[in-house]
This record gives sequence, structure tokens and C-alpha cells, in this order.
Amino acid sequence: MNAPIAELVAPPHWRSVDLISDLHLHASDAATHALWRRYLTTPPLADALFILGDLFEVWVGDDVLDCADTPERAFVRDCIDTLRQRASHSPVYFLAGNRDFLLGKRALAESGMQGLGDPLLLSLGASRWLLSHGDALCLDDTDYQAFRAQVRGPEWQADFLARPLSEREAIAAALRARSEARKREIGHDPSLWADVDDNAARTDLRAASATTLIHGHTHRPGDHDLGDGLRRLVLSDWDANARPVRAEVLRLTASGVQRVPLA
Repeated sequence: MNAPIAELVAPPHWRSVDLISDLHLHASDAATHALWRRYLTTPPLADALFILGDLFEVWVGDDVLDCADTPERAFVRDCIDTLRQRASHSPVYFLAGNRDFLLGKRALAESGMQGLGDPLLLSLGASRWLLSHGDALCLDDTDYQAFRAQVRGPEWQADFLARPLSEREAIAAALRARSEARKREIGHDPSLWADVDDNAARTDLRAASATTLIHGHTHRPGDHDLGDGLRRLVLSDWDANARPVRAEVLRLTASGVQRVPLA
């Protein structure tokens, strides 16, 4: 039997909630980082921000925060400090993605973010929204699902985190290179990649007594009618170097859902 889906009930004073995902922040992409930083620090700020995974291109362990002796480590520290500044104004919630699932309690504490399980039911006023990164629902990608089951296991994680930081960074770089090679083989167009299984989405929505699933991961922003009054909303990925720029916030308010382009 699956575990019950956790629920977060929004306090009555929340009027707007922002959701983002798939920024894939890293030191060599200054443009996307600058756009994200500007979004986080420019009023008006939403009453709460939900980050639905893959905020970082990679996260190899919270001890990356111990030193800033490389550009990537200094970059991560700067991102954590920016998040802490944002979280001092209103809550920031983090749901792990397939790139940053090792982001742990220390990083959450230092950033001011509050960690969430996947999926999570958000009750906002009279609406119930099911939030997920989305990767666990891409059932057709059987190779990835096997890999996901392995790396989400406590034994694999304990072994990986026991390795020296530099070794973990090298392993992560090799995995990223392998991922890019697979994209070249399949094609860089996200429409060619495995998508969320609609039957699995419907099952999760019914289990949560919700009507709308919001997720990222697939880099295919859209609105899908699942039938029987059920719906799947897909968040945008972020890339300030793309033409046109891709950077979008999904905003929930009492009046409904709004896609807010930031470019």
C-alpha cells in the first residue's frame, strides 16, 4: 500500500503562491542565475514560493557548503545565501528533483527552505493542488526508473556521500556527460523524451482527492486535460540563454492559475 500523501494547508492570509522548477542552476550559466536572483529579490513577492525540483544542475552533498575554493562551490554558497534572503520575507518550500535529491537538512536549514515530500497536496482556499517534480511518473523511461530506484536508496546514498567531495563532483560530471550524450542520441527536443504517464497521474490525483497535478521535469510547459475533470499542468524549465528566453512562474491565486513570463 502506498503511503498517504502529505498535505499542506495554506494559511488564510496567502493570496498568491508561486511555483517554479527546472532552473538547473550552475556556475557557468550566469544569465539564468541573474534572472532567478532578480525574481527572488524584486517585490512584490508571493506569499509563498514552491520549488518543485532541479533548482540546481547537480547537488553532491551538503558539505559543498564548507568551502568556496572553486567557482562552482562559491556559486552554490551564493545561491543558498540568496534563498535565505528570500525565505526571510515569506516561506520557500523545496521538493527535490532528479538532479538535487541529495540536498539535505543542513542545506535546507542554511537556505531557510522547508523540505517537502513528493507528491504533496497543497490546499489553497477551496482548491486542492497535487505537486510533484514529475520524474517518478515518467514510467516509459524504464532505464531511468531503475536508476532512480537505485540512487534514492539509503545504501547507495550512504556510500556516495562517504566518498571525498572531489570524487563525488567527478562522478556527477560523468553522469551529466552521459545524460547529454543520451540527449544527443535521442534528440534535444523535449517532445522526444519520455513524458508523464497520464494513467499514473490520474491515479495519484484520485488518491489525493485533487483535480490538478502540477509538475516539472519534462521541460514541456503545458495544460493537459486528463478527463473526468482532472488536469495536468506542466511548469516551464528556465534558460536565459535560449531564444526566446525560457523562464516562467506559475502563480496560483483565488482567481485561478496564471503563467507569468519573466523575460
